[in-house]
Amino acid sequence: MKLFDPTQLDAAHLAQAFPPDFQWGAATAAAQIEGAAFEDGKGASIWDSFCRQPGRINDGSNIDVACDHYHRYREDVGLMKGLGLDCYRFSFSWPRVQPQGQGAWNEAGLAFYDRLLDELLAAGIQPHATLYHWDLPQALHDGMGGWLSRDIVPRFADYAAEIARRFGDRLASIATLNEPWCVATLGYETAQFAPGHTSRAEASQVSHHLMMAHGEAIRAMRTHTQTRLGIVLNHTPAYPAEPRDEDRQAAQINDGLSVRWYMDPIFRGAYSADLIEHLGADAPRIASGDLALIRQPLDFLGINFYTRSFISTRQPPLPAPGELGFTDMGWEIYPLALTQHLVRLSREYALPPIYITENGMANADSVVEGRVKDEARIAYLSRHLQALATAIALGVDVRGYFYWSLLDNFEWNSGYTKRFGLFHVDYATQQRVAKDSAHWYQDLIARHGARR
Repeated sequence: MKLFDPTQLDAAHLAQAFPPDFQWGAATAAAQIEGAAFEDGKGASIWDSFCRQPGRINDGSNIDVACDHYHRYREDVGLMKGLGLDCYRFSFSWPRVQPQGQGAWNEAGLAFYDRLLDELLAAGIQPHATLYHWDLPQALHDGMGGWLSRDIVPRFADYAAEIARRFGDRLASIATLNEPWCVATLGYETAQFAPGHTSRAEASQVSHHLMMAHGEAIRAMRTHTQTRLGIVLNHTPAYPAEPRDEDRQAAQINDGLSVRWYMDPIFRGAYSADLIEHLGADAPRIASGDLALIRQPLDFLGINFYTRSFISTRQPPLPAPGELGFTDMGWEIYPLALTQHLVRLSREYALPPIYITENGMANADSVVEGRVKDEARIAYLSRHLQALATAIALGVDVRGYFYWSLLDNFEWNSGYTKRFGLFHVDYATQQRVAKDSAHWYQDLIARHGARR
């Protein structure tokens, strides 16, 4: 399964490799771009609080202003229209629309999304929404323990139902959660993300409550909207470094915890026995009816893909080979894993249509004489789109691709030090500059659109 050299695969050839109705988009998240952290009645989120804890964010920054998208959304939609995007994936900020995470709704916050949707639709861009991209209302964390409590499940379902009721007729799709693995593992086990806990048992229980909240939200939204409903999972498939039993077994567990732990309850109604055994006393408490709740029929599955996990049990571990290099996040560039993983998923599960809801590259970009020459990102894009086209040719039902991200933005615990965007953002002036990759992507979309 050999991929083409991207130097020989320009936008014109790639445009021919995708079905005529394939959708092209870009993605963002509320906490990373909106700013206006305490304006117009918005409540605090756990990330507002996390940023204020010394040492949590690498550059000591916060999300008070971010990309100021709350005030500049019209300009940003104009950038999307200029790219020719078919669709845009964004997230609602739960504390902006419901400051306490329960009870009263904030009409000023809801009005912002009303304006954003109007602007997108007027530009001919389909809005794809995510309900939860990690910015839990701080009030829920303080009052009930946040995702550690089963009581959050009905609160999230109420929030989901209200968004579906108010906006469902204008949304092309609604995803319940973005990357529950990151919420649970990075937030509750490794302390890299908010709220910054270090307990595997907590992370395990949080992951189960997230899955329950997903199922309850899907069920609640079905009564209010006919739009497509699904979930977005981050998949980092694991590869053994060497053909040794130790590496194979370690890769099986690593892959299981990041992929099967979430796929199996959603699509099979059970957690994998080997993972329950691996977790031992840290396995989640599961009540009767929980797994049936989680296994709701879905209209789509979003997959976020960036790299693979290279698993070595030697000490010190063997490093990933990185034949195509590494991104500025230190992630190995390995597009073949995207093809192989999508084919694997389509064979192992009965899946709805798939969207690649995030894929992109952090690069050490800078503006030189008004231009950002990011050839490495163009190569990354080209290679991964060829890998995606190969998966589609092999029969995987993928309907669209969202580049991460539209803008350089707040990259969680990395602060503003990592740049994924198609548009460079000067955080002091908020000036946006199209990178060479944006022009390349624009050309690809235009050439593909000419085939419709």
